[in-house]
Amino acid sequence: MHLRSAASALDSLTLGPPTVDSKEKFRQHLSSAQPGPDGWIRAVGYHESVAGPLDRTVLDALVPHLPVRVQHRSGALWILNSAALNRIGLAGHVDGRLRSADSDWSDALPRRKTDLAALGDRLTAAGVTGVTDATPDLSDEDMAALTVAHQRGEFRPRVRFLSPGKKILRDDHLDLEALMAWITDSHGAGQPVAIHCVTADQLVVTIAAVRAVGRHPHDRIEHAAVVPDDLVADLAGLGLTVVTQPNFVAERGDQYLDEIPAAEHGQLWRVASLLNANVPVALSTDLPFGSGDPWAAMHAAVHRRTPRGVVLGVDECVTARAALTMFLGRPDQPGRVRAVAAGQPGDLCVLAQTPAVVLTELDASLVSATIIGGEVAYAA
Repeated sequence: MHLRSAASALDSLTLGPPTVDSKEKFRQHLSSAQPGPDGWIRAVGYHESVAGPLDRTVLDALVPHLPVRVQHRSGALWILNSAALNRIGLAGHVDGRLRSADSDWSDALPRRKTDLAALGDRLTAAGVTGVTDATPDLSDEDMAALTVAHQRGEFRPRVRFLSPGKKILRDDHLDLEALMAWITDSHGAGQPVAIHCVTADQLVVTIAAVRAVGRHPHDRIEHAAVVPDDLVADLAGLGLTVVTQPNFVAERGDQYLDEIPAAEHGQLWRVASLLNANVPVALSTDLPFGSGDPWAAMHAAVHRRTPRGVVLGVDECVTARAALTMFLGRPDQPGRVRAVAAGQPGDLCVLAQTPAVVLTELDASLVSATIIGGEVAYAA
């Protein structure tokens, strides 16, 4: 997950499916939106299936005077209207479409206070005892502040960070030698790497780089959204852990069905085939880009039904017990299941029903209590 982004999303306008699924709803929601305390309208979750590609002109037609920024649901792109571009010194920008990874513009944004306590309450109510922040560019100050928030009890779940060992790849800038050098430097500093792969090309380059320079035992692939058949054995051979999000099948599956050739559907968000090949697999939600409910993600791993009810990738379905187990990994080794035993951290999710009922329903409403470090963080 991404802590600051997830906390910010709690008081942001949602402009994507399933809440907003048509051009008319998009117009209604955005034109009636009220700015936050910073004077900006901040919206998240947008996808082109709602109202087509966005640019500054489209946003200006709906909100001409207040600064607006809309995040694409991928998290990789923001679209700003003219008022917003003026505020950050980019009045002449051609279309207002700005990459999230470009700090030149994002550093000029006003800093909105985020409610980490509310986010922590939401997570502990679902039985979450710890999170991994996968944000790639966290500074030492960012990580220190989030750690202090946990220590003070503002954010109850335990926190681990992938930064500085997280790398996001882009198809338009795949550089094998540069990736090899970065992995080598990270390993040399004793740092495992987590590489963000959402396309087949990104996965091919990552596998080639790790094969060339060697792996750290805790290296991982983030997402593995697309895994062609011939790469499954490569992942297994390298021993790379895959941390994936089958909840996107339940949340976005209809768009996959509409936009991706049927011959490639079996490559999407694999789980069962990776496990069968002895690839270590863990599950996550990618909050706020996914819904953040681990139980819904487990349910999706078992049933793989899109919002329209179509099963996407039936061969990738797993058992409920397997889905639950893949959320029980260690923070540093997510493919290795933790144990309830003497000497282990006192982190427990207490459920209100029998194991059989829990595995049948896979529902967050069954969480009775969440205990972190031996203390009750949530009680129903």
